[in-house]
Amino acid sequence: MKQGIIVACLCLTLFVGLQGLANAGPKDDVQGSVDAILEILRNKTLPKEESRKKISEVIHARFDFEGMAQRTLATNWKSATVEQRRRFTDLFAEILEQTYMGRIEAYTDEKVEYGDVKTKGKSALVETSIVTSSVTIPIHYKLTQEGPEWKVYDVVIEEVSLVRNYRDTYREIVKKDGFDGLFAKMEEKISEMKSGREQG
Repeated sequence: MKQGIIVACLCLTLFVGLQGLANAGPKDDVQGSVDAILEILRNKTLPKEESRKKISEVIHARFDFEGMAQRTLATNWKSATVEQRRRFTDLFAEILEQTYMGRIEAYTDEKVEYGDVKTKGKSALVETSIVTSSVTIPIHYKLTQEGPEWKVYDVVIEEVSLVRNYRDTYREIVKKDGFDGLFAKMEEKISEMKSGREQG
């Protein structure tokens, strides 16, 4: 049960950053964006595909996939060619979107509470919690400022970093099978997730 709740919460964590007011702080951007996503999820008149399309636009407009991809590959990013970097970023974005978009229906009107905000230069950490009737799940957003906007480059859920989690997994695959092996596994995963969504 708790795993399902966390999956639903992860949906929300990916969708940070819809519009954000000019010169708004990181907390304002997070809160405004989450509220906008909740509005989409609560609109039961929207066809499923239209709802997912709207949320997909939010993800690609505001989530720093390239920065996240670079942090995820870590030292392997330096050894990758330009084409390999581009391919990994595209596949990584697709995996994240398919993973959480495919679970969007798991959202059941949980409450979002906002906590402390820590800033240092152009970096920020915004603490939030997802509160349900049975559990409180801490979710921390790591953001970087790009012009007037703040973009998410990592999400820490119950002290587990999304970037670090993928980094550990992908490091072992690259070490064993190289980039071609990693891409093949990522493509296979995407195919499985798309098939599961279609059946759902």
